[in-house]
Amino acid sequence: MTQTALHYQKLLIVDFGSQYTQLIARRIREAGVYCEIHPFDMPEQAIREFAPRGIILSGGPESVTEGMTPRAPQVVFDLGVPVLGICYGMQTMAAQLGGRVEGSDVREFGSAEIRRERNTALTEGMGFSGESTLPVWMSHGDKVTVLPPGFSCIASTASAPIAAMADVTRNWFAVQFHPEVTHTRDGQRLLDNFARRICGCAGLWTAGNIVADTIEQIRRQVGNDRVLLGLSGGVDSSVVAALLSRAIGRQLTCVFVDNGLLRKHEREEVAAAFSPNNTLDLDLRVVDASTEFLGKLEGVTDPEAKRKIIGATFIDVFDREASTLNDVKWLAQGTIYPDVIESAASKYGKAHVIKSHHNVGGLPERMKLRLVEPLRELFKDEVRRIGVHLGLPESLVMRHPFPGPGLGVRILGDITPTRADVLREADAIFIHELRAADWYDKVSQAFAVFLPVKSVGVVGDARRHAPVIALRAVQTTDFMTAHIARLPFDLIEKVANRIVNEISGVSRVVYDVSSKPPATIEWE
Repeated sequence: MTQTALHYQKLLIVDFGSQYTQLIARRIREAGVYCEIHPFDMPEQAIREFAPRGIILSGGPESVTEGMTPRAPQVVFDLGVPVLGICYGMQTMAAQLGGRVEGSDVREFGSAEIRRERNTALTEGMGFSGESTLPVWMSHGDKVTVLPPGFSCIASTASAPIAAMADVTRNWFAVQFHPEVTHTRDGQRLLDNFARRICGCAGLWTAGNIVADTIEQIRRQVGNDRVLLGLSGGVDSSVVAALLSRAIGRQLTCVFVDNGLLRKHEREEVAAAFSPNNTLDLDLRVVDASTEFLGKLEGVTDPEAKRKIIGATFIDVFDREASTLNDVKWLAQGTIYPDVIESAASKYGKAHVIKSHHNVGGLPERMKLRLVEPLRELFKDEVRRIGVHLGLPESLVMRHPFPGPGLGVRILGDITPTRADVLREADAIFIHELRAADWYDKVSQAFAVFLPVKSVGVVGDARRHAPVIALRAVQTTDFMTAHIARLPFDLIEKVANRIVNEISGVSRVVYDVSSKPPATIEWE
């Protein structure tokens, strides 16, 4: 989407490969300031044209003490705008600006205490204790040993005498710790200080402004043309539907495909949420293709094969329905900013494919449609906030993520209608009990998995030889790493008892205690 007045006050985040880079961007946006992430080898002319109010240099896995490791483009220091280096960003600033970086005798990974040596606009308002120390999160094996000319030390730790530095004349700052993670006390205040106070941004990036700006852009982009959207019932496509409905009304047609692998009552909930009785009156077409999907999946056990079949079948069904519509010129998609970042990063390096992702990426070329992607600048938490602002039901906006292939990647082994029904019921029981115990919003994602192994159980006086259900619940901020949710044993026991007693096709229930990594969140 084109840049508008809402984007004029913006920051550039130069990415050196840190696992926390996206978190930096989310924190800056929480301060009400628009920002974008670009790789460290972004062309200098592109940086000038971006015209940032300030620049943040992210952390990264490399060491500046080694030869061919990344450096910040020289234009970062030539633009005359404030600069904040974080971790590796601090080290490359020091090395490039005339200081010295050396390997540390004591590597700091985890919690640490910093001591304030000098107050600056960057650290103003941070809650140092009476002894001027503050808990922070460190992740480094190198340290700055000699300050660059013009810099002074503003914080230290026992093992890193220069844990933060500043050239207040040029508004250049750097910290060895990670202010973007919650383990650093008042880290948000530090980032607020940089974005709002030092860079002079007014905090225009709010849900209301984003909605108004996006609606204006959609109208300008689409005009009087008709738009087609594959509505899945997930957060992203639902918010896209709401935005487009506000912008162009009945020029939008939504197609909801029931593939037989949905959660319990999902089809009815989507139809209700977007019915004329609610705030959004959509042209919604519901297509029941469950028999077609389950037929093509019969006997298929390989996870990647399942995903490809589900994706290809979705395209076939969607394409057939679209062909019945006249004058559709645009295809709407729920692409969000992390998808854009990953696509851009792929130009500079190739990651291993852990699993393929299901989307409608094959449709535009086949259908000769242009794309409209209203969410491509937004993180998931921002999508949720504007969904609430648009009046969508909280139960829909705040629901846990659900994979594109649906239960197809939560039924291990062969997929059958019976197995899908069993898993649907087990999953519904799990989610119901999480909500009843006030745990649903405390976990990031929770679901049940059907295991293709049979276990002996006893119900009454009868022996039961039936499949096993696994429960999975995790807590995470970015879904790149995740920890198991430590649910109360009483809650797990209640869920297990209900599943075994109420569903005849289950013999026992187990709880998955694997973190990511090494496991993935989904089982397939």
